[in-house]
Amino acid sequence: MIRIMCISIVSSLLVYAGLTDFKTIEAAQKAYKTGEYTKSAALFNSLDKSLPQKSYDLGNAYYKSGNYDEALKAYEAAKGEGVDEAQRLHNVGNAYFKKKAWDKAIAAYEKALKIREDKDTRYNLELAKKMKQKQQRQNKKRNKQKKQNQQQNQQNKQQQNKRNKQNRNKQQKKNDKQDNRNKQKNEQQNNERKQNDQNQNKRQNNKSQQQSDKQKEKQKKKQKKQGDKSKSGSQNDTASQKKQANGTSGKPEKRKMSKEEKLKQAELNRLLKKMGGKKVPAMLYRMQTGKPKENKEINPW
Repeated sequence: MIRIMCISIVSSLLVYAGLTDFKTIEAAQKAYKTGEYTKSAALFNSLDKSLPQKSYDLGNAYYKSGNYDEALKAYEAAKGEGVDEAQRLHNVGNAYFKKKAWDKAIAAYEKALKIREDKDTRYNLELAKKMKQKQQRQNKKRNKQKKQNQQQNQQNKQQQNKRNKQNRNKQQKKNDKQDNRNKQKNEQQNNERKQNDQNQNKRQNNKSQQQSDKQKEKQKKKQKKQGDKSKSGSQNDTASQKKQANGTSGKPEKRKMSKEEKLKQAELNRLLKKMGGKKVPAMLYRMQTGKPKENKEINPW
């Protein structure tokens, strides 16, 4: 526990204080003793600046209220106001001690001890040094822990990156595998579609070929029928001509023969009879064209 060194705040001020200042000092002292340090500091601050030790007592009030920055300002202002310098430096060291500014506290205590040896000041100096060493050990430990945490964080980050990379590779392989399956499926579907199209085209071509073959067969039959009919007609015409030439055709057409035809027929019959059934020369089959000339004497030779 830090040892505080303060002096009486009344003895040094009341000698120089007027009636009004006396009441203010008395109220400030009362507030200080009752622990109302902020009120005490405000009362001291309202006193005439020319009063000796006002800044020092004000510093003590600020120190007690926990306002160490204002206390240090007041202690600094109290320098040269007739305050015991060793005592002032002791309290300066205390204010820095409370702020955990160990180097400044140690420096203030050492300055106070150079002026006058004091067991409380010596105790506070040794305590400040121990607190500094403790803080250094804590800082070292904290820095070490911080470094370990950083290293651990770095390792965790590297491991996480490694896991992320493995997961990405695994996912990529999975995606590639799925893409290959999709590709194979699409290729299979395309091949099936292509095969179906080919089969459909083949069926259509076969159907068209069958229709064409049927049409050709029908046309061929039709042509054959027409050819047979033409051939039959031609054969009939030839047979009819032969029958007419040989005079062996069927029943003669019942039509009235002209005079000339009758004469020709009679002459033909006479010749056939004379030849005794021999073939008639080819020249006899020639038919006259146009209107025959009238000739009373018929002489075929």
